[in-house]
Amino acid sequence: MERTLPANPGTTASCPARARKWSDSQPAGLEHVGWSREGHSDPGASPGSTLALTCMGSDPELLKPPALLGSIADSLSASDGQLHVKTPTKLTRTSSLVLPDASEQPPTYCELVLRVPSAQGTPPGLQCPQPEAPWWEAQEKEKEEEEEEKSFARPQADISFCHPGKSSGLLGPQNRPLEPKVLNTLRGLFLEHHPGSTALHLLLADCQAAGLLGVTQAQRDAMGVDSGLELLTLPHGHRLRSELLERHEVLVLAGALAVLGCTGPLEERTAALRGLVELALALRPGAAGDLPGLAAVMGVLLMPQVSRLEQTWCQLRRSHTEAAVAFEQELKPLMRALDEGAGPCDPGEVALPHVAPAVRLLEGEELPGPPEESCEQLLRTLQGARQMARDAPKFRKAAARRLKGFRPNPDLQEALTTNFLRRLLWGSRGEGAPRDSRLEKFRQVLSVLSLRLEPDC
Repeated sequence: MERTLPANPGTTASCPARARKWSDSQPAGLEHVGWSREGHSDPGASPGSTLALTCMGSDPELLKPPALLGSIADSLSASDGQLHVKTPTKLTRTSSLVLPDASEQPPTYCELVLRVPSAQGTPPGLQCPQPEAPWWEAQEKEKEEEEEEKSFARPQADISFCHPGKSSGLLGPQNRPLEPKVLNTLRGLFLEHHPGSTALHLLLADCQAAGLLGVTQAQRDAMGVDSGLELLTLPHGHRLRSELLERHEVLVLAGALAVLGCTGPLEERTAALRGLVELALALRPGAAGDLPGLAAVMGVLLMPQVSRLEQTWCQLRRSHTEAAVAFEQELKPLMRALDEGAGPCDPGEVALPHVAPAVRLLEGEELPGPPEESCEQLLRTLQGARQMARDAPKFRKAAARRLKGFRPNPDLQEALTTNFLRRLLWGSRGEGAPRDSRLEKFRQVLSVLSLRLEPDC
């Protein structure tokens, strides 16, 4: 039976003689065919225009479909007078029927068409919300403000970028030191991420700990400057300097535990050493550019409890020669230059500068070496700290550029924070003990582990 759709409620007409009949066994959905208004009608039809469902794949007009039906016509093919769907584009439920005004343009093959919302013309209510930018990608505030909006506030001496009250997803409210379950979880996390990804996680954690990224306006007002790189050079930056020194120490101890805690075969410790060397290469200038992270990893490889493992290092040279050569010929000279204040510090290749020498000096520690050499190193360190504070905005941009588009793993990101490492190593009760005593006791534990792995001859 021929099907017609009258333009007016009381108008009916029949299809032209060339119209094919629908097949009841293969019905066509309205979402795969277009509507058309015939430009002529049978003599017996009423004067009103007739709107008919087009079901003829052999009409010559199909060879020239209008632009609005291009995507639909391309998905249809004719065979035995029936329309067969190839792979039509699925129309959204928000498609609407639009009837153009006949007075504005001449009749065409299809004037009543399905309008599919395009990517550019999607209604505002249907647009997918854009994901919120991470805090390290947020645009920095304008530094220049109106003079009447500015008010002097005395800088505070108790500025911290650590958040001890934040709940942990890996540790419970109360935990014992070095819980085996947590250590196994951490080992799996680091094995899942390649050195480049781990380096970016560490860069993000170091930038937050140093107050380079994620600094709030309230923190800026409290410390009187815009970043922690400037604060650590000022007298009221004592707490930040202490936190940075402790962060360096806990990173070194945790890394040493990753090596000395391998009580299995020799290849297991060798693989841990190789992983640390590869991580150091990923942190160096020109790569992630995280010099505090590089200093912590090199502190693990150079500490006495690890460097004395002769069998492990010999196995590293045999099994992973490239890593061993890179450590001896590239990483060790680089670290020596950085400690002496003569290493690379350009914001283009460095995202976070090496702050440990300046922090130790400002906290009253003496420089090693003969007096004449220590005086030169003192001048270089002070000059480097002054330049570091001056270039703080450049370092902030360099760090944000390296972290652009980076989405960290929440568990791995937490595992690299100072508060988590402190609780992991000393437990929820022992973390409150004096810092010097905590560090010394843990070094003694590492010495015992090192002797168990490779006893002295």
